[in-house]
Amino acid sequence: MASSSFLLFTAILALVSWQALASDPGPLQDFCVADNSSRVLVNGFVCKDPKAVTAEDFFLAAKLDMPRDTKMSKVGSNVTLVNVMKIAGLNTLGISLARIDYAPLGENPPHTHPRATEILTVLEGTLYVGFVTSNPENKLFSKELRKGDVFVFPQGLIHFQFNPNPYKPAVAIAALSSQNPGAITIANAVFGSNPMISDDILAKAFQVEKKTVDWLQAQFWADNHN
Repeated sequence: MASSSFLLFTAILALVSWQALASDPGPLQDFCVADNSSRVLVNGFVCKDPKAVTAEDFFLAAKLDMPRDTKMSKVGSNVTLVNVMKIAGLNTLGISLARIDYAPLGENPPHTHPRATEILTVLEGTLYVGFVTSNPENKLFSKELRKGDVFVFPQGLIHFQFNPNPYKPAVAIAALSSQNPGAITIANAVFGSNPMISDDILAKAFQVEKKTVDWLQAQFWADNHN
């Protein structure tokens, strides 16, 4: 009897631990539409009264079939994210997506998603993509993708996409395993933080002169996410 109780306790503990480590909290009902008017702060969003939920809470006229403008971006890409901020019905469902447009020779620069794994599908054109593993190996896994190809970027790892074609644009759709995956663009975070990181720290970290760091920090680090 004691042995059975211990096994049951262990199983429950393992289940609770797994839930605690999950990227997003699991749903405990059919849906939990985000109540954006609530002032209560929780990990995610408070549920809207189910009686007030309508089909519109699960819908967005995102026009993802329409090309996005990449000319205004310094890096030559435009990321259109559809997450819980755009569709309230995504709350607790652990999923979101993005359309990514790449200009010729455009890129989605090295970045991470702290809360999501990403699976990318190329719709048009060619992309050179890759991700880098954590310390100490820092191994690069890269691949050239063509229309219809799929590639996975594990959660939290630095990754990128680049359109190597100098004449034709490219388009991809990404699915992410969080309602709010987050994005940390490495260059923006390091050289465009507010307030700025000390140039002494960055000069030593990157093994360059302080004037190089000062020049980088003086640049305009624009966000390519919409």
